[in-house]
Amino acid sequence: MKNKKRVLCKKWLLLTLTVLASAMILSSCGAKAGGGSGEGTSAGSASQSESAVKKMTLLFHFKSSTLDPSNDLVAVRAGITETLVRLDENLAVQPWLATRWEAQGDDTWIFEIRNGVTFQDGAPLDAAAVQASLERAVSVNGALKNALDIKSMQAEGQQLTIMTNKPNPALVSELINPYASIINVEAEKAMGTKNFNLAPVGTGPFKVTNFSPGIQIQLERYNRYWDGASPLQQVDFKFNEDGNVRSLALQSGEVDIATQLPAESVEPIEQSSDLHVESLPGLRVHFLLFNPAGEVTKELKVRQALNLLLDRQSIANDVMLGYAAPANGPFNANLPFGSTDPVQPENVELAKALLQEAGYVLENGKMVKDGQPLTLELLTYKARPELPLIAQVLQSEAQKAGVTINIRTVENVDTAIRDNNNWDIVTYSNLSAPRGDGGYFLNSALMPGGALNAADIEIDELSGAVNTLNAASDMDKRIRLTQEAVEISKQYMPHAYIVYPNIIVGMSDRVTGWKPGAEDYYFMTNKMDVN
Repeated sequence: MKNKKRVLCKKWLLLTLTVLASAMILSSCGAKAGGGSGEGTSAGSASQSESAVKKMTLLFHFKSSTLDPSNDLVAVRAGITETLVRLDENLAVQPWLATRWEAQGDDTWIFEIRNGVTFQDGAPLDAAAVQASLERAVSVNGALKNALDIKSMQAEGQQLTIMTNKPNPALVSELINPYASIINVEAEKAMGTKNFNLAPVGTGPFKVTNFSPGIQIQLERYNRYWDGASPLQQVDFKFNEDGNVRSLALQSGEVDIATQLPAESVEPIEQSSDLHVESLPGLRVHFLLFNPAGEVTKELKVRQALNLLLDRQSIANDVMLGYAAPANGPFNANLPFGSTDPVQPENVELAKALLQEAGYVLENGKMVKDGQPLTLELLTYKARPELPLIAQVLQSEAQKAGVTINIRTVENVDTAIRDNNNWDIVTYSNLSAPRGDGGYFLNSALMPGGALNAADIEIDELSGAVNTLNAASDMDKRIRLTQEAVEISKQYMPHAYIVYPNIIVGMSDRVTGWKPGAEDYYFMTNKMDVN
């Protein structure tokens, strides 16, 4: 059975690579004829730049249509904006634009804002500027507003006092959220919001010179950066959601860094004399997201049956080529609040039994109910190249249980989910513990109004458990409450967790001073350089 899956994956990959190689050749020809450049392409080799300008090119796996720091993560990733606090390589909270902080009572926090920081237009950073920025952020991002739960703020010099509506022990970790980036609100007033969201003014080491939505951000270093100017003078931060194109762009020398590469591209990159791959366990989980309003998937037994049709070990081994671990919940077992329960094995016969309990009967190899075969619509997307493969593996296994799954690849999966109800399952992926606390995922992906809750999941029992967690400050208690909330989630199964993927980044050997982090937030820094 596993050999068949492996053959299926290899055939799919071979076909995909052949098509992509043809597409790249055609794209290249088109660029020459038209004199322009498209996604993942550039006018010349990054490593062979004839200019004296010290420049680097990064190819990122998700397109961004806006640089609005309050609604897109890319402004932090590209080194344009920064937050009050950040995570270090050990996922511990560290000062960034705030040098220290302390709680006073249950609902008051005092932050000391770093001296000597300026925005990229030269304006100084003080507590009043931070207050204005946070007020702007929560006014345009409802999920952030809910997470921070700010009642009021007071600014005096470099000291910012934040009072919350109720005790919020997770406030500091929530301020790691890139949506809480600090920007110059006065610059937005002068530029207008539309123009500002194309070139936001932050405090980071790089400022925007041009943004082509969905294609690239062109950056130049900010010479007055508070932690020392970058040795890089210019950066092209490009987007391409096709993993094989990213891999080929790196191998051809068009880019210096290519993020989230397909596992099958690791071997040829590692064989190159001037490239290497950085791979590390991340804080992400791949999972099936079920449509809670779907005619079929609103049935718990159907969702439980689909969960049993996932061969997680095979997906980790054969699709992810070992660059993943089978999942038993949203959080990696290595985290203190991760589950130690065994991973659910595939069980086709039990899946059939559950479907029959849900009213389906097996006729001529197909599950049928009220004369209608059980047919499901699955959405997937290419930005994470393993997700379409996982969809195909599930499709193959579902056939054994008499379930037909139609796969549809979409450009923007979140838009497809929010704007339509003609889907049953999505192969999805989220950072589940980017701030080292399980409360983030539980609040954002499983609570009403959560930033990652595109399917509008609402489970009363789970919401009560998460609200209890949100009020807890003792770390041991938070770990226990997080685990209890996850167990409730498993009972209702709005998600079926599949694997914890590794972060796989391909790099030119000429890049120095940077390695990917498990948090997946910080890419362009002032320490990065090229030889």
